[in-house]
Amino acid sequence: MTAVFTIARREIFAFFVSPMAYVVLTAWLLIFGVIFYLLALFLAGQGPGGGQSLIEAFYGGTTLFYLPLLVISPILTMRLMAEERSSGTIEALMTAPVTEVQIVLGKYLAALVYWVALWVPTLFYVWLAGGTGEDVIDEGAIAATYVGIFGIGLFYMAVGLLMSIVARNQIVAAVLTFTVLFGIFVIGLAGYATLDDDLRAVFEYLGLWTQMSSFSKGVVDTRYLVYDVSIAFLALFLSVRLLQAERWQS
Repeated sequence: MTAVFTIARREIFAFFVSPMAYVVLTAWLLIFGVIFYLLALFLAGQGPGGGQSLIEAFYGGTTLFYLPLLVISPILTMRLMAEERSSGTIEALMTAPVTEVQIVLGKYLAALVYWVALWVPTLFYVWLAGGTGEDVIDEGAIAATYVGIFGIGLFYMAVGLLMSIVARNQIVAAVLTFTVLFGIFVIGLAGYATLDDDLRAVFEYLGLWTQMSSFSKGVVDTRYLVYDVSIAFLALFLSVRLLQAERWQS
């Protein structure tokens, strides 16, 4: 595990000493600040008892929640392995006394740290919603919401890492990651376009909207966590196999 933490620490340091980290974090907070403001205005116009609470709407209740995720996730993960190739350090990494599993887990751990770092500041919006007096903040529901967000991060970061290994440069890695994640998101929305109840349930399970709707209400549904972990495991397994094939070829 020492090698895993060494690789992760190297990645985290390289990311947070670069200007990109602070540009991404600032843009992230500005985008969600605007979304929070727009949702607060809309729900205030509906009056008391108008439906969703501000917190439920903010955390997955509209497409405004998911679009930034689809854009930011590729940016966070595109450099994980693609940058190693563009900078020429991939040879040194592949010939170092570390296994492919350690490389993948180290990169993945760093990506999860990026993901968590994005979401910690958003707790400010929870505090702000509670301060308005319009919403009664349920701490259990907030905790469940962030469990759901972390579950999404598990497979979003794993898919991004896989695409960064597949691609030969960062731009291609970002485009591939966005395409795959957007495809998964659209599959979830397809449930609303079918009249078959069984098929709709399958589509909703594969998407994220139902997952976040459940978690934002304080319901930790382990079926969704199993789905998130399964996709992450598959992506990490494929990442290891691809690196093994690359090492054998070299």
